[in-house]
Amino acid sequence: MPFRSMSTLQSWLDEFAALGYPIGASAKVIPQDGEDGADTGLVVFQLVNAPTLAYLQPEMSALEWRVTMEARERPSTMNAAEVMNLAFELSVLSALGAFLQRKSQDYMARIPSTL
Repeated sequence: MPFRSMSTLQSWLDEFAALGYPIGASAKVIPQDGEDGADTGLVVFQLVNAPTLAYLQPEMSALEWRVTMEARERPSTMNAAEVMNLAFELSVLSALGAFLQRKSQDYMARIPSTL
């Protein structure tokens, strides 16, 4: 998937931030081992209100982006305000996933079909 290059993903992440989403240093692109040394990246999102790291990547057979959250070693207890803050972070994470999916679909639509 050519849209998984580090530079493409970083430009999309920058574009998402420029839309006004408050991602700060929470989201970044890190190197991911690609087939045959391919320059692929992985989008990671560090949740501030729950010490959990989330990874965003497309399914290999489709353009649907998925979010994987790392397992936690112990339960987390929060008050109502903390849950609301976490819900806001998750809404930004969801918006980022939808944004990346749309960018991927647009990217693939511009590539000429080989059929």
